[in-house]
Amino acid sequence: MQIGLLPAAVHDAFVGAGLVVAGAVFTYEVRRRGRSDPRLWCLVAGALVGGLLVSRLAGWARHLDPGRNPNLAEQWLYGGRSILSGLFGAYLGVLIAKRLCRYPWRSGDLFAPAVAAGMAVGRVGCLLTERPGTPTGASWGVTLSAADAARFPGTPAGVPLHPSFAYEIVFQLVALAVLIALRERVSRPDALFTGYLAGYAAFRFTVEFVRGNEVVAAGLSRSQIFLLCCLPLLGWRLRTLARARHEETAWAR
Repeated sequence: MQIGLLPAAVHDAFVGAGLVVAGAVFTYEVRRRGRSDPRLWCLVAGALVGGLLVSRLAGWARHLDPGRNPNLAEQWLYGGRSILSGLFGAYLGVLIAKRLCRYPWRSGDLFAPAVAAGMAVGRVGCLLTERPGTPTGASWGVTLSAADAARFPGTPAGVPLHPSFAYEIVFQLVALAVLIALRERVSRPDALFTGYLAGYAAFRFTVEFVRGNEVVAAGLSRSQIFLLCCLPLLGWRLRTLARARHEETAWAR
C-alpha cells in the first residue's frame, strides 16, 4: 500500500490533539476515583513542563568528544524531539512538582491511562509525516513515492516498509485496554504506571529494530541504548513493587 506523507505541521497538530486527549482521560480518572486535591493539577503542570524541556535534549551527547556536541541551548532550540526523552522529562517533572507542592500520594494510576491514550493519538502524526520503517516483505508494508522518500536520506521509494508507528498505535490501544481492565484490581497506585512503563520499554526496544533509526553501537540505536541505561531503575521499581505485594499478602494471612 502506498501512502502519501503529509506536511510536517500535521505532526504538531496530532501531538496537540494527543495532549488534549491525555488531559481529558486524566480528568476523567480524577473524577472517577474521587480525587479532589487541587495539587494534582500542579503535577500535570510539572509533567508538561518537564516533558517539553527534556524532549528536545534527545541525542545531545552524540559524540564522545564534548566539544563536538552542541550546547544545551542549541540542542533545545534546533534538536529533534524524542518521545522517550519527553516521558523521562515528564516523570521528573511530576517528582519535582510533588516536592514543590508537598503532594505526598502516589499518582501513577491517574497518569497511566492518560499517557497511553495520548500517545495513541500523537503517534498518528508520526505515521502520517515520518519515515515508516525498514524494508519488509510483509503484505501490510507501506511504500513511499519518490518525492516522499527523498525527504528521508537512504529511504528507498516503491519498496514496502514496516509501518512502525502503526505498530506503536496498536500497542498503546492494547495497553490502554489492559490498564482499564486492571485499574480496579491493582491496589497500589504506582503499580499501574510502572507496569505500563515496563511494557512500553520492552515494546519500544523491540520495534526499534524495524524503525530504521541510526545504529550507533553494537547494532543498537540511541533509543535502545537509552532504554538499556534505564533498565536497572525499572528493574528496581518492579522488584520494590513485587516485595511490597509479597509483604501485603503475608500480613493478610
